[in-house]
Amino acid sequence: MKKNISEFNIVIAGVGGQGLITLLRVLSEAAREEGYDVRTSELHGLSQRGGSVEVHLRFGKKIYSPLVKAGSADLIIALEAQEALISCRYAGTKTIFVINNFIQPIPAKSALSIEEITKILKRYSAKIFAVSASQICRQELGNEVVSGIYLLGYASHNNLLGLKPEAIIKALEKSIPPEFLELNLKAFNLPR
Repeated sequence: MKKNISEFNIVIAGVGGQGLITLLRVLSEAAREEGYDVRTSELHGLSQRGGSVEVHLRFGKKIYSPLVKAGSADLIIALEAQEALISCRYAGTKTIFVINNFIQPIPAKSALSIEEITKILKRYSAKIFAVSASQICRQELGNEVVSGIYLLGYASHNNLLGLKPEAIIKALEKSIPPEFLELNLKAFNLPR
């Protein structure tokens, strides 16, 4: 495969149980499918209790470190909207944010609205895509657990990702158990 991206940096943020590790596995497999060198890292908070989880994926011609440096993310995918704010340290002027409009309440705190979150993110980048992935997946597929795959499809089909949809579909076929593959493929292709 032709390697035409010298370096692409992705941070995926969310809370425990949202499938961040699955997304990391799918994206790394897709990048390898396209012939790129790939490095990944998982940064866990209290993930088993719905706490913050962050994963990093870097791919390109030759990648040495798995961690995305501050200010150098090309793409930040937030599976929970407030988690996008925690990832701002990785954002620079070229960063694209793809955010699920889902907000998980924080005990004893009032949650920010999507509008407030977007306003804060605009200090870092003008490229913000807030998507109602959880709601769309619940309505169209009867299951919001695939909202991360939906966001991946949104980024891929809108050329925000640097990887071809075909490579991601092959990666889904390799990474997702057969009994869940059809649902995940539907979620990935839904934003097309």
